[in-house]
Amino acid sequence: MKNLNTVEIKSFVPAKDFECSKRFYQAIGFEMASELDGIAYFRFGSCSFLLQDFYEPTHCNNFMMHLLVEDAQSWYQHVLQQNMVKEFAVKVTELVKQPWGMLEFCVTDPSGVLWRIAENK
Repeated sequence: MKNLNTVEIKSFVPAKDFECSKRFYQAIGFEMASELDGIAYFRFGSCSFLLQDFYEPTHCNNFMMHLLVEDAQSWYQHVLQQNMVKEFAVKVTELVKQPWGMLEFCVTDPSGVLWRIAENK
């Protein structure tokens, strides 16, 4: 397919409380590169997403992101050290080795979006 190169794909992540969600993602380590009209562009290295000032409970509670990292243990320790559970009333699971070969943990953001943070093992 000539000249059909892709550059990037980004997901629109919903936010119940846009301001709280922006603080949450910055606390994790994402940089808010821009914001305009209820859309904030977040990036960390080569990974990025768009946070939108939009909330629909069913959508948020069924929305999932997967972040593949080099060192899940370091990410897990970082999330715990940021005191995300107390600061943002979110859930963080234990770090576990999955049968499909990944070491991962999950973080539920303030809106109910589930993030699976994992490394290939």
